[in-house]
Amino acid sequence: MGPPLARPEHELPSYGRASIAFASGVVLSAGFLVSAIAALVESNGLSLRFWRVRFWSIVAAGETAAWRLKWMALPVTIAVLWSCARIIRSIKADPHKFIGLRAARIGFTNAAVVTILFATLIGITVPARLRQRRYAIEAAIYARGYTLDRAFRQYLELHGTLPEKEDYIKELGKLPDPDGSIAEALRFIDPNGYQATTGPFASTKVKPLVQRGGALRNIATKIIADPPGVSFITYELRLPSEHRFFGGDDDFVMRDGLIMKASEVPSSSVLTRSSAP
Repeated sequence: MGPPLARPEHELPSYGRASIAFASGVVLSAGFLVSAIAALVESNGLSLRFWRVRFWSIVAAGETAAWRLKWMALPVTIAVLWSCARIIRSIKADPHKFIGLRAARIGFTNAAVVTILFATLIGITVPARLRQRRYAIEAAIYARGYTLDRAFRQYLELHGTLPEKEDYIKELGKLPDPDGSIAEALRFIDPNGYQATTGPFASTKVKPLVQRGGALRNIATKIIADPPGVSFITYELRLPSEHRFFGGDDDFVMRDGLIMKASEVPSSSVLTRSSAP
């Protein structure tokens, strides 16, 4: 083996670093674009309507793609932005050894645009998703409330009265529950958030019964009272909010199957008075 070769007098500058930055930005943009197109096809199909999509359909597809890729895209975009910035600085520091500054900047710009798109599309949908989450929580509360109302009515049909406050959870748990919905609803109930009221409703109206016929005109008029009224039974049950903290304005109150916010319940409510400080 002979002596090592001498370094060439003129060396070609390297384009490798710029290629890495350019490819990283393009791949990141292409990945987001493919995901958005997939979401658009999923929502519109491959019919003719797909080719007549409107602006808001494209925005909705971008929002779907951003939410699907958020956990994977966030660290990837940070890594790509950091690496592209370092590559651009290294090319600027030694332009005779490295070239492709424009390509590196294009890759960095693509990565920055994708990052901004992710942040924007996710940010504008956060309020709507929070509303959907609240609607889902309220729907679950209403479902549990209607299940318990069905249990109260079933207990009333079997026993002729509502259960006592001290053991109403135990009594409702004894009802037939093939699907386990009553037991599941009872898990979210405050033992002290129930009040039942039972009392007779007697009518005080009276009406005279006049005997007809000429021979009976002188007979004293009889006063016949209405038959006794039917007894009525009402109840109130406090349903906890999503935080499962009882006694707040975010709770729901069910009164004889009617569910409303605790803040909307009249001040004459028994549960409202008992929960007030």
